[in-house]
Amino acid sequence: MVTNDDLRALNVRLLALHSALLDFARREWESTYGPTNPAQLLRLLIDDPYFAWLRPLSGAIAQIEEALDPRAAAVHRREAADANKLFEAVYSLIRSSGDPTFHAKYVDVLQRSPEAVMAHADVVKILSARRA
Repeated sequence: MVTNDDLRALNVRLLALHSALLDFARREWESTYGPTNPAQLLRLLIDDPYFAWLRPLSGAIAQIEEALDPRAAAVHRREAADANKLFEAVYSLIRSSGDPTFHAKYVDVLQRSPEAVMAHADVVKILSARRA
């Protein structure tokens, strides 16, 4: 059974993975369009089609953070089954049975970014440990 501590650990690792993926995507984007500042990058992440592939991962992180929010827990009384579903959703997303657009770009970045590979390995490690 997945606990809130497991969700917190997964969330930390997903944030590191998201950061590595976003850094890679930002560098690629900037090589074509020039430098961005943090506010511009946030706007691009939200609105630009180039960054749309990252949105499923951003959404998974948001769902985990909502599940961990004590105010939301008091209102919704999340169950362990919900935590298990979140773990399975992340597993599906990064293991090709999730969003195909995300997965295609994700695999491409993993082939070209050592930072993303290391962050991916940390996520897989916790997912595998909880699935066993």
